[in-house]
Amino acid sequence: MNFNEILDQLESGKIRAIIREADGSIRANLEVKEAILAAMRAGQNIELAQPTEGLYAGFVDKDTLLPRRFRVEDKVRLVPGGSSVRRGAYLAPGAIIMPPAYVNIGAYVDEGTMVDSHVLVGSCAQIGKRVHLSAGVQIGGVLEPVGLTPVVIEDEAFIGADAVIVEGIRVGARAVIAPGVILSRGVSIYDAVEGKVLERGAAVPPNAVVVPGSRPLRTGWAAEQGLSVHCPVIIKYRDEKSNASLMLEEALRS
Repeated sequence: MNFNEILDQLESGKIRAIIREADGSIRANLEVKEAILAAMRAGQNIELAQPTEGLYAGFVDKDTLLPRRFRVEDKVRLVPGGSSVRRGAYLAPGAIIMPPAYVNIGAYVDEGTMVDSHVLVGSCAQIGKRVHLSAGVQIGGVLEPVGLTPVVIEDEAFIGADAVIVEGIRVGARAVIAPGVILSRGVSIYDAVEGKVLERGAAVPPNAVVVPGSRPLRTGWAAEQGLSVHCPVIIKYRDEKSNASLMLEEALRS
């Protein structure tokens, strides 16, 4: 397939930027990544001033990667006010994009998910069903290296305001990421419930409730100065009380 065919299939949800193996593991779909890079190489910068481009007049981008348009029959609510969904991104029926927000190429946003104001869903990021991405959330994109797995947020996760999730981190189903948490491959997650440190780059377990924390630096000059570094901390796993406080409002998704 050429890159246009692959981008069309990404937009329809027929293929994705990840491949799920039978054992539940995830790997990057190299064909998709390579097609996106091919589209970027082939594209020519144009001024989006043609009458058919409407609200996008005055912007400049690759002619192979122009923003998507939606119709009522797509059952996607893209609220006016500065949001954009790039070519090759998939939004399932029931997805809502509040302004301003940006969904980049290769991303997948599943049904009933809320993308709130000032949210970035980066290139090839995978967002599950009924996820809430609160205001200011940054979901990092991954196009290179080609083989690197993108960020994956599984079904019914709740991502609090201004959280940052990058470098291919995977957040398990129904996990809760509190406001301000930063998750990356270079930072270990401390599980205060199980009393252990998760391996760097490990997935956030399903149902985990993760808050911003810190740990002291115990050696050398940094210890003498009483310095500490930030770290994410699992303080509990979801229970009935948590579920009640995070219940999604179906009226917002109709």
